[in-house]
Amino acid sequence: MNFTLTEEQELIQANIREFAQKHLEPIAARLDEESRFPSEVIAQLAELGMMGMPYPREYGGGGTDFLTYTIVVEELCRACAATGFTVSCHTALASGPIFNYGNEAQKQKYLVPLCQGRQLGAFALTEPGAGTDVGAASTTAVRDGEDYVLNGTKTFISNGPNADTYVIFAKTDPSKGLKGMSAFIVSRDNPGLSVGEHFAKMGIRASQTSEIVLKDCRVPGADLLGREGDGFRIAMQTLNDGRIGVAAQAVGITQAALDESIRYSSSRIQFNKPLAVNQAIQWMIADMATELAAARFLTYHAAFLKDQGAAYTREASMAKLFAAEVANRHASKAVQIHGGYGYIKGQKVERLMRDAKITEIYEGTSEAQRMVIAGSLLR
Repeated sequence: MNFTLTEEQELIQANIREFAQKHLEPIAARLDEESRFPSEVIAQLAELGMMGMPYPREYGGGGTDFLTYTIVVEELCRACAATGFTVSCHTALASGPIFNYGNEAQKQKYLVPLCQGRQLGAFALTEPGAGTDVGAASTTAVRDGEDYVLNGTKTFISNGPNADTYVIFAKTDPSKGLKGMSAFIVSRDNPGLSVGEHFAKMGIRASQTSEIVLKDCRVPGADLLGREGDGFRIAMQTLNDGRIGVAAQAVGITQAALDESIRYSSSRIQFNKPLAVNQAIQWMIADMATELAAARFLTYHAAFLKDQGAAYTREASMAKLFAAEVANRHASKAVQIHGGYGYIKGQKVERLMRDAKITEIYEGTSEAQRMVIAGSLLR
């Protein structure tokens, strides 16, 4: 087994780390404070070809493997988890299903501008009454001539207020339950689609989240993704990829927590000596570094399996579950190491603690990941 990154991966990692430190780290606190979408950074990432990395160059992508994309998400989240997640949501959740299930015309029309970063994508599955219980979704799509007419409300849609293209799930045959769910590619300017309530969140505040309201939204039949009834399968496969992105987000947050803990404990003098000489602090940092390494290996392994064309559903869930819990555990420890300063707004560790929590919730809660893992072992 080879655990060494390729020269290309190391180069991309170094370049995106330098970019994040120069362009993202200095504004991350302000983005969080103002809940402001990082439009200028997203534009720069598009220019660098980072908005469609794991997709072929013929569609405007970077032609890299999924592991390289995962590394980029991690490095962005090390500086600003909200920005890294914006890229992850766009790349894995919105562009992914179009690449994996779209026909050539759909790829040319929608995937190319997404990969080029000329448009931003979003994934609309969750509803006010249907989170983990996807089957409880009530959004419908009724055939009307050559079109479908969509009605319903989607909620907690990341990139919702800023997206140009949405992958939206609706039931074409409610009597069939999950087998009656279908997926559609819907443009922002489709009549009947509107952005509903914007949500003020505890963390990842620069990532914009809203409702998407569909009221007699007419979608051409040509924008059905896959076939009628494929929606649940498309959603679950897409979430597998998204969970690797969330795991990478959690790894980036934990790395930042470790960075800040080392920096502060080495420079903070108490009782005429640095905090870092105290065994209690050293053990916190040792645990942080050890669990970070384990989370990173799990995440990279899931991405590697995807690149190899092997099964990776269980591994993606394992990576997300473990990395998310590690991020929450050690972001809290980083605040503890900083003492009173860590509890003050404007301190990076305070933001990391708020940002970490969502990784245990979205794209499948930690409890749901345990269900997936156990189900794969006990079936």
